[in-house]
Amino acid sequence: MNSRARSALAGCLSIIAAFAATPNASAAEYPIRPIKLVVPYAAGGPTDVLGRLIGEFLGRDLKQAVIVENKAGAQGAIGAEAVARSEPDGYTLFVTAASIIVLNPMLYKKLSYDPVKDFRMLALLTELPVVMEVHPSVPAKTVAEFVAYAKQNPGKINFGSAGTGGTVHLAGEMFKQIAGIDMVHVPYKGAGPALTDLLSGNIQVMFDTLSTALPPVKAGLLRPLGVSSEKRSPDLPDVPTIAESGYPDYRVSVWFGVAAPAKLPDDIARKVGASLDRALNDDAFRASLEKIGFPPLRPRSAAAIAEFIDADRARWLAVIKKQNISLD
Repeated sequence: MNSRARSALAGCLSIIAAFAATPNASAAEYPIRPIKLVVPYAAGGPTDVLGRLIGEFLGRDLKQAVIVENKAGAQGAIGAEAVARSEPDGYTLFVTAASIIVLNPMLYKKLSYDPVKDFRMLALLTELPVVMEVHPSVPAKTVAEFVAYAKQNPGKINFGSAGTGGTVHLAGEMFKQIAGIDMVHVPYKGAGPALTDLLSGNIQVMFDTLSTALPPVKAGLLRPLGVSSEKRSPDLPDVPTIAESGYPDYRVSVWFGVAAPAKLPDDIARKVGASLDRALNDDAFRASLEKIGFPPLRPRSAAAIAEFIDADRARWLAVIKKQNISLD
């Protein structure tokens, strides 16, 4: 081999070596350009506000701009598909929710993403209970009294929700199943219209998220009977849990987290995960979440996150199968 050929070969090997080293180099230097944080719901809603708080913290902590992009529609499936098909390089992250990861795959026969194969969960950020609340015309001040009243009036009690297949709807279906009562589901196009009809007495009961339920409950416009968490809510310390009211297997939460495409390299996942852990341990960030009605969680390991999601999936599968609920 002459000197010119050897020189060309050496040049080619150098280029190949450089490309081979690029993933490690980019991971070590990450992030070197703005990060996109996809929120799968419309701008201005509570999940959007949550996403912007996360983006602000990550931007400061990772010293790189974080741009929130809203991709709403199809119960979060449009945003989920966009993230699932994006490059797994750490520059596309995803504010995800229980409905997207757990519920949608059970409710849709055809789904454009697979939550198990397409996503890597990086953190669980917040978990909200639902409040079982009734119109004052309902002659029940406890869960037990409500169940007795429902059994005396089968099919005459209407419970509302923000739409079929959402956590608030399924919370009511789970309660029907566990308590052995017959209530009629009335779906609305959003939580606001459902709450309006509950306040006017057109429907009798809702299983609403804590943040939405608090204002009318504290104003005395609605009567809270129970909360769906394992422990009583600090915001409603006098309201018992539904579990302690005679239904120990009843547990419902609306949770949110951050995910990335499944093939995200481990070192980048660790870097983003560590930043999210710092957020969850940061007093100012935690106070910001609490201010908008999202109780912050403490950091959890990947194994603990997987265990939490698996338990949530098993709980909802039993309800959806028995009630034969489908969105197709």
